[in-house]
Amino acid sequence: MPRAVAGPEIERLIQLLARLPGLGPRSARRVALHLIKKREALMAPLATALGDAISKIVTCHTCGNVDVTDPCTVCTDPTRDARMLVVVADVGDLWALERAGVLNARYHVLGGVLSPLDGVGPDDLNIASLVTRVHDQDVTEVILALGATVDGQTTAHYLTDVLRDTGARVTRLAQGVPVGGELDYLDEGTLSAAIRARTQM
Repeated sequence: MPRAVAGPEIERLIQLLARLPGLGPRSARRVALHLIKKREALMAPLATALGDAISKIVTCHTCGNVDVTDPCTVCTDPTRDARMLVVVADVGDLWALERAGVLNARYHVLGGVLSPLDGVGPDDLNIASLVTRVHDQDVTEVILALGATVDGQTTAHYLTDVLRDTGARVTRLAQGVPVGGELDYLDEGTLSAAIRARTQM
């Protein structure tokens, strides 16, 4: 068993960093060492930011986004098209779509996808509130921006059925060849989806 090379506070910092996505024990040690070397310039402001986040960040009761206000900045933005609602599985997906800057719509975060094997059913997700929003807010289009996984597809089909009687048009993101991708490197499923979703030039 390797000996400890630092005090318990540093070891605890390393163990907590190792829990972050994409960081294993070795990467966590490198990050911890970098933070320690930059204590005044980086570690102290990071600790303050984490403390502020713990005390101020809330989940928006309208859409499920995280922000420091409830309703969140997206829901209260008057320039967004309230008739268009983009459904995503997680907040990270919402942020990714916002980075792309191609939609000026409102969002609804499900909090995951249906996964019978993991015991995640419709009652575990924000589906009932989605149906209520579509009815009450005169939404004309619901865009299902869910992953192309089996669980994502299952969720999309379920939502299409649930939203059928709302009168809103239900669409989903096109799937296929990524920008900059070469056909030779794509799997058969991606190529098949690209052929089915082809558009006229």
